[in-house]
Formats: sequence, C-alpha cells, structure tokens
Amino acid sequence: MTNLSAAPPAPEDLLPLTPATFHILLALVGQERHGYSIMREVEAYTRGKLRLGATTLYRSIKQMLAARLIEEMDERPDPELDDERRRYYRITPFGQRVLQAEASRLAALVALAQQKGVISAGDIPGLALRGAL
Repeated sequence: MTNLSAAPPAPEDLLPLTPATFHILLALVGQERHGYSIMREVEAYTRGKLRLGATTLYRSIKQMLAARLIEEMDERPDPELDDERRRYYRITPFGQRVLQAEASRLAALVALAQQKGVISAGDIPGLALRGAL
C-alpha cells in the first residue's frame, strides 16, 4: 500500500544523478524536446563526447517520468510540421530543483579539486573566458 501522505523527496535525496539523467535535464532547460532532439542536443553541447543511445535515453526518460523530474507534453506541434508519433518532454519545477542541486554538488567538487591543486581555472573550459570578460 502506498503512503499518499508521505512528503515528496528533497532534491538532494535523488543525488547523485547519473550522467544520462543530468544531461537530459540540461537539454530540457528552457525547451520542450522529443527523444531524438534530446540526443542531438546532448551530443552537440558535449562536442560528441557523450552520445546517448536510444536504450539509455528511453530507460532514463521512463525513470525520470516516474520520479516526476520531467513530464510528457499534452500539446503537440502542428502535425503537418512534425511526426505525430513523437512524444515531447519538459522539465518539471521539481526536476529543475534537482538539476540545480546536482549542479551545485558538482561545482563544490570542482572547487575542492581546485583547492587541492588537482585542477586550475585554466583547466575548466569556459571558466578562463568568463574571467576575461
């Protein structure tokens, strides 16, 4: 029997996220996407270093739907402009909080690695550019 009065988990309770889950959530920030679009977005912003296969993508999506990190969209683009079989997903407010918690956790690990001399700011892509602005 399910306890309906149980409080939802805190975002931190779901950490650490798998790389696939983290990247899928990132791909959904600010834009609804279908599965193939998510795969292309992740591949593009990782410059091909991470390629989500269909099995990993859809297994992750199923788990993320169950955890209410994402939701399937009811609205569809114009059917004449899109394949009606595609399912579109968006990040939920809870998914956004989980993503923020994971990004903060990772940032703290990077800061620790810098503090211990494992890496420098120049080793982090984009960080050196921000300091120059």
